Amino acid sequence: MSATEYVVDIRDIKFVLFEQLRVHEELANIPRYESFDKDMYEAILDMARDLAENTVAPVNKVGDREGVKLDGEGNVTTPACFKPAYQAIAEAGLIAASTDAEFGGQGIPHVIDVATHEMLSGAATAFNMYPGLTRAAANLLTWEGTPAWIRDTAVHRMLGGQWGGTMCLTEAGAGTAVGDNRARAEPTADPNVFHLTGEKVFISGGDQDLVSNILHLVLARLPDAPPGTKGLSIFVVPKFLFDTSGTLGARNDAKVVGIEHKMGINGSATCTLALGATGTCVGYLLGGVGQGMEIMFRMMNEARIGVGVQSLGLASGAYQNALAYTRERVQGSAVESFREADPPRIAINQHPDVRRMLLKMKCQVEGMRSLVYSVANRFDRTHHGNEAEKEYLLGLVELMTPIVKSHISDRGFDVCVTALQCFGGYGYIGEYPAEQYVRDAKITSIYEGTNGIQAMDLLGRKMRKGSGMLFMAWLNEANSELERCRTVATLSDEVALLERARDQLGQTAMHLGMVGQQGNLRGAMLQASPFLDLFGTVVIGLHCLWQARVAHEAMQNGATGDDLKFYKGKIANARFYMKNILPAATAIAKSIQAGDETCLEEGLFE
Repeated sequence: MSATEYVVDIRDIKFVLFEQLRVHEELANIPRYESFDKDMYEAILDMARDLAENTVAPVNKVGDREGVKLDGEGNVTTPACFKPAYQAIAEAGLIAASTDAEFGGQGIPHVIDVATHEMLSGAATAFNMYPGLTRAAANLLTWEGTPAWIRDTAVHRMLGGQWGGTMCLTEAGAGTAVGDNRARAEPTADPNVFHLTGEKVFISGGDQDLVSNILHLVLARLPDAPPGTKGLSIFVVPKFLFDTSGTLGARNDAKVVGIEHKMGINGSATCTLALGATGTCVGYLLGGVGQGMEIMFRMMNEARIGVGVQSLGLASGAYQNALAYTRERVQGSAVESFREADPPRIAINQHPDVRRMLLKMKCQVEGMRSLVYSVANRFDRTHHGNEAEKEYLLGLVELMTPIVKSHISDRGFDVCVTALQCFGGYGYIGEYPAEQYVRDAKITSIYEGTNGIQAMDLLGRKMRKGSGMLFMAWLNEANSELERCRTVATLSDEVALLERARDQLGQTAMHLGMVGQQGNLRGAMLQASPFLDLFGTVVIGLHCLWQARVAHEAMQNGATGDDLKFYKGKIANARFYMKNILPAATAIAKSIQAGDETCLEEGLFE
C-alpha cells in the first residue's frame, strides 16, 4: 500500500471474528442468526472492505477540504463526492444491515455490522457520520412506542438511504447538562402533535443534501413539565412533513441557522437548528410525556458504542498509513553504522524509536478491536437464552460502554498522534492523511458525552450497581481467561503482570468505594477519569493476552508462512503491552489511592 491510501486490516478483523470470538460457531445456534454462516459473513466483510477502500476512502480528503455550505434558506450542501458514495453504501445494504428484515434490513449480527462500520469510519469518518446517525435514529423508531404510521412510513426509507435522521439534545449554555434544556413543546388539539420552539446546537447532520427528508429526534419540555431530565419528552420533527404514503409536504420550521467551522470532521454538517423561529414547527410525540431521556438513552448508548467504533477505525487507518510510510521512507543509517563514513541508508521502520512507536500502535489498535467486537458479540448473544442470561450479558455490555467510548477514544487519538510522529515533518502537512486523522479523532473524546461524563457514569453508576455486581461479573470472566492463558508457559510473565494490575484495579475500586461511603463524593468523583483510564488499561491488556493465547494455539497447530508471522505478532503485542503500557496502571492506582485533593481547595481557580 501507499502511505496515502486507506487499507482495511482485514486479516486482523477476521482473526478477531472467526479465530478469537468464533462468532460463526457461537451465534449459529441463535435462531435470529441461524441462516448465516462463515462464508456469508466473509462475503459481507469483503464487500464492505471494497466499498471502504475504493468508494468511501477517496472522498475523505476532498470532503475535508471542501467542507459544507449553508444557504440563506437553511439548506446545507455537502461535498459533491459524498452523494454517490452514500448511494453506494445504501444500495449495498450497509445502513440497514443489522436491522430486522421487516424494516428492509438483513438482520446480520451486530458484531459483523460493527466490523463494517469500523472500515467505513476509518475510510472517511465525517462521511460515515451521516449513515451512522440515520441508522441509530431509525433503530430507535423501530421501538414499539413509536407512532405506527411514522414507523411504517419512515424507517425503511431511512435505512434504504432515501431519508436521514439526527439526534437533537444539546442547547447553547446547557451542553451535557441535558436537564437544563429550554426547548418548548406546546400541545395542540391532537394529543400526539406539538408545536416546538427553541434552538439546538452541535447537531451532526442537522441538514444535508444526501437525502430527500430528515427526521430529527428532539428533546423538549411541555409548559407544565417539572425541571431537570424528568421533564423532558422526545419528539419526531421532520424537515418536510409527510403522509402515510411517504409523500412529502410543506417544509417544517426546523431550519439550520448556522454551521460550525471545526477543527476536524469538516465534511460533517455540525449545525445550529432553530425550531419554530419563523413559523410553525410540528413535532410528533414519541412514547409518553416525560419519557424523553429514557427513550433517548436507547439511541445515546448505541451512539457511544459507535464513537468507540469510529475511534477504532481512525486509529487503525492512521496506524496502517504510518506502517506503510515507515516501510518506504529511507532515511539515516543503522545505529551500529553511525561512525562509518558512508553507511547504507535504511527504511525508518528499522530505527529503534520508530519500531517502538509502531508496536505501541499495533498492540493498542488490535487490543481495542478485540474489546469493541467482544462487546458487540455479547449484545448478539442476548437474543438467545433465558432472562437471567440476557440480563448478565447486557450488564457486561453496560459496564463496558463507557470504557469503549472513553478509553478507546483517548487511546485512539494517541495512536493518531503517534502515527503523525512517524511521518516526521511530512505528517504535519496535508500531502499525507496523518494530520487529518489527528484532527478528526479529537472530537471522539468530546461528543456523545465527554469522557469525563462517561467516567462519572462508570464510577458513580456502573461500579455501584448491585453492590458491584457488574464489576464482579467482569472480574470472574477475566480470571477465567487468565486461567486459560496460564496454561501457555511462554505467557507466564505476561499473565503475572496482568494479575498484578487486576489486583490493583480491584484494590482501587474498593478504595474509592470507601471514599464514597465516608461521604466524600467530591473526592471520589475527582478520581473518576483516572479510574476509567486504569480500568481501560487493564481491559485492553486482558484482550492482548487473550489474543496471544489464541495465536499460540494456532502456532501449535502448525501455522506457517504469513499466518505464522501474524501469530507471532500477537505474542509480541502481549509482551510489549504488559511491559511498556500496562505499568501505567500501577502508577494510576497509586495516584488514585494517594487521595490528593489539592485541586478542590477553595480559591484556587476562583
